[in-house]
Amino acid sequence: MKIDWAICSQQGERPENQDRYAAHVTEDRAMFILCDGVAGTDGGAVAAQLVCDTLLEQLSQARYFTPAFTGEALKQCQQKLQQAQRSNPKFSQMSTTVAALFIDRLNAQVWWAHAGDSRVYHFCHGELKQVTRDHSLAQQLHDAGYENSGINSNLLYNALGIAQPREVSQSLPLPLEDGDAFIVCSDGFWRHLPGETIAQALRMVTRCDEWLTLMAHRLDTVTKSDNLSAMGIWVGEPEETTLIYSQADAEQLLPRRT
Repeated sequence: MKIDWAICSQQGERPENQDRYAAHVTEDRAMFILCDGVAGTDGGAVAAQLVCDTLLEQLSQARYFTPAFTGEALKQCQQKLQQAQRSNPKFSQMSTTVAALFIDRLNAQVWWAHAGDSRVYHFCHGELKQVTRDHSLAQQLHDAGYENSGINSNLLYNALGIAQPREVSQSLPLPLEDGDAFIVCSDGFWRHLPGETIAQALRMVTRCDEWLTLMAHRLDTVTKSDNLSAMGIWVGEPEETTLIYSQADAEQLLPRRT
């Protein structure tokens, strides 16, 4: 089963880009990892890089590639991060979000994991779904039916490295189908590109890198106050099942210049 992927990452108006990412694709497995250092404390970029490196090392060398093992690898990331916090007082409160997509190519299965407000989206059978739920106060209030418009959307109750760690959320494995497409992204990306826009962009392109390029073009029209990064992953030939080009999509994503 063919796997193609691409990435875009921009610093925005922040003094540094604290987003980190990693990808590993072999004949039997594939993984795509994105971490976003939590702002407000020193060491966000360090935490993001450490988690990316640790997860990639654990899973690329593993004899078995299963959801159970990826869950254990994420626990190892938490422990490594805590050790780094203790060894460097300057970074004692550093933390990072994580969103990761895992593909077992031998058994045609996919699953994902996340902590914080970095997200995974899945496009399947013509429909784009956000398959992760943000670990944020704003999301909790929304889920409980309360008004959350005045709540700081960056207030997280879960991330790797926080003082009272929680388990990383991980999905059950699902069958992987030819034509599936995924986005793994930081909050700086999805805040400016709602799911409808991501789906519109997918319907207009024939390659994964074109998908990311088209969305990056859309982002050039907005003020980017945060780092923003996204990884696009195509399985098989998504354009054969999702390319439903319409003039309305084109006008929304590529507005005419006056």
